[in-house]
Amino acid sequence: MHYPMFRRVAASLLFATLSHGAAAADAVAQSPWGENDEVGALNALDDASRLAVLSRIGSGRVYDLSVDNFPGMPGLVHLGMGDPDFHMWMTHTPDGLAVEGISITGDEHPADLYDDAVIMSSHTGTHIDALNHVGYHHEIWNGYEAAKHLGNKGWQKAGTDTIPPIVTRGVLIDVAAYKGVDVLPDSYEITPADLEATLAAQGVTLEQGDAVFIRSGRMTLWPDPQRYVPHEPGIAYAGAHWLIEHGAVLIGADTIAVERLPIVGKAVHAYAFAERGVCLIENAWLEDIARDRVYAFALVAAPIKVRGATGSSIRPLAFELGE
Repeated sequence: MHYPMFRRVAASLLFATLSHGAAAADAVAQSPWGENDEVGALNALDDASRLAVLSRIGSGRVYDLSVDNFPGMPGLVHLGMGDPDFHMWMTHTPDGLAVEGISITGDEHPADLYDDAVIMSSHTGTHIDALNHVGYHHEIWNGYEAAKHLGNKGWQKAGTDTIPPIVTRGVLIDVAAYKGVDVLPDSYEITPADLEATLAAQGVTLEQGDAVFIRSGRMTLWPDPQRYVPHEPGIAYAGAHWLIEHGAVLIGADTIAVERLPIVGKAVHAYAFAERGVCLIENAWLEDIARDRVYAFALVAAPIKVRGATGSSIRPLAFELGE
């Protein structure tokens, strides 16, 4: 997107404030956007930047970057972390209402009613992680303390309810295609060199304010939980640092964690959230957009607003940009 000069300078100064060395301390950062900030790097997006990217949409074709949610789908339960599996059941059916003697419309014009309910982890399917998801030493982004801001029903700060609608340029980095494989090997670390080489091959340069999506090819194994979930490839600290330094305000991937599993060294989640104020989108469906080699697009996405939640379902939509 094309920012006015003052916007570029301001954004550069703000991100320089949050820049870290290769061995950054494990401590939360204070936000340059003020003591009340709860959304971090997404502050870089404004009305002007949103209009700039929307004005560049080249066609009405839309790519849905989300997966279906269904019982038996891959999830954190398959990492052995104790999180609930996805469950769905009917709460009302015509036969059940008849047995219970309940009618929603009366006997003269009877109508069938079907309702359902869902139980799931907030980190199920295609979802966004909020900045309160991971922190250091009982603090999260911007120094919010658990002792003051974490209640029995969740965080009172930096939840998915604070995340604004996201409209910005999206960039696909198809590392699997660049490497000439269907899917990257188990636990493969996507390095800054991989990211840079893939972008060069695609003819794309990152810009300040981009939402970056990394394709490992892991979705070619979806929805088999035993093949999709364990030992996933992904970026590590060095890759996350490189992306953020080059302008990414949001990072997504076609994996359950974005980062390589098992984690070695500083966790991408901790670094991105607590130190840089950058959210992650996980389990993104990138197969269609990768097939068509759409590497730059207008991204429109918004999470379900759940107060204080550390994660929430999101449906990212991508529109190809014109020349």
